[in-house]
Amino acid sequence: MGTVTPWPHNPRTIPLQTGFARHELTRILDLYGRMVAAGKWRDYAMDFQRDVATFSAFRRTAERPEYRIEKRPALRSRQGMWALVSEGGAILKRGDELSNVLAPVERKLMKLVGG
Repeated sequence: MGTVTPWPHNPRTIPLQTGFARHELTRILDLYGRMVAAGKWRDYAMDFQRDVATFSAFRRTAERPEYRIEKRPALRSRQGMWALVSEGGAILKRGDELSNVLAPVERKLMKLVGG
C-alpha cells in the first residue's frame, strides 16, 4: 500500500494577500459607477497587500485619491475592518459593516444628485 500524505493546511496561517469578496466589490463598484455618472469621480485603483485591500477613487487621474476604502481583517475585533479615508489621510469612518462606512459618500452623492 502507498503512503497518504495530507495536504498541509493550517487555517491560522496569514494569507499572502487580502482581497475583497464579490459582494463587497459589487457594493463598492456600484457606488463608484453612480459617482462617475454624477460627474464626481473619473478613475479608480485597487491595491492588494498582505494586511490591507484598498479601493481608491480619484477625481482626476493625476491627483491623490479623494477617498480610499480600506479593508483590514486584522482590525475586525477592534475598531472594525472597514475604513473610509479622506484625501488628506484622515479616517472619516470606521466600522464592521461596509454599508455604514460608505454612508458619508452615499450622502454626498444624494446632495450632488438632489441639488
